[in-house]
Amino acid sequence: MFAPNTTAEQPEAATPSAASPSRGPLHTAGRIAVTLALALGGTAAVSAPAQADEIGPDPSEESIEAPTGPFDTDDEDVSSLVSGFGGGTIYYPTDDSHTYGGVVVAPGYTASSSSMSWLGPRLASQGFVVFTIDTNSRYDQPASRGRQIGAALDYLADSSDVSDIVDGDRMAAMGHSMGGGGTLEIAEDRPELKAAIPLTAWNLDKSWGGVSVPTLVVGAENDSVASVQSHSIPFYESLPSSPGKAYLELDGASHFAPNLSNTTIAKYSISWLKLYVDGDQRYEQFLCPPPDSGGLFSDISDYRETNC
Repeated sequence: MFAPNTTAEQPEAATPSAASPSRGPLHTAGRIAVTLALALGGTAAVSAPAQADEIGPDPSEESIEAPTGPFDTDDEDVSSLVSGFGGGTIYYPTDDSHTYGGVVVAPGYTASSSSMSWLGPRLASQGFVVFTIDTNSRYDQPASRGRQIGAALDYLADSSDVSDIVDGDRMAAMGHSMGGGGTLEIAEDRPELKAAIPLTAWNLDKSWGGVSVPTLVVGAENDSVASVQSHSIPFYESLPSSPGKAYLELDGASHFAPNLSNTTIAKYSISWLKLYVDGDQRYEQFLCPPPDSGGLFSDISDYRETNC
């Protein structure tokens, strides 16, 4: 079973503010668009799966659980002077014979990009350009973090030193805690995103019916900061069933599980990103049939989905 990490966890400095920040016009517009689509056509328009792009060798359980994938990687720092967010680090495959999907990863309340740095080379080595970002302020609320993820997505695809290997039509967002709340925000504001993965996310808004991005919600069974009953599960249940959603709950884990290298998070994040960002059907086997949950030797205490 997955054991909660206790010795290396760094608790957040303070409980997130109970005051809900105002939602931006893009957020409202997204909900209006979905409502109109439902009224006019019976179903909301959703982003189609990305053009199939099989990058890398055929996957296996061993390959997606490995600490590194088939691609060599490098990284570069981005200055905090960049506009719209607080800088960060870009991790990318050194093989420039492909263009890759881009993934922006946002940290949680009071945390820096270093708290999510393990995901950078792990995902990049599987064939993604990954941008772990810092926020303008460590105390920024989810709506602000969502806007900053958006600014970082634009920077990664259009202005970064590796923009020539980033496919701006294949972009995704991830985030921890309030960064996960921000991931939901940007997923609703930008339906063109191919995937979203909020990790033990925190947000006062529990209703995300306007999201039309395939979303993998990752919760932690023993989360005392953003309990699954008041955060991850309501987030998941509010999401529309199409184009796809899943809920994965880490067995025995705490709120801070995503801050340390975690094979379960990596395995299913890689599979989700490959399937929806790259449209690579080879990775569907790791999501359908759904993984076992609740068993004696399972690292997953609960798993729900709509696609299998």
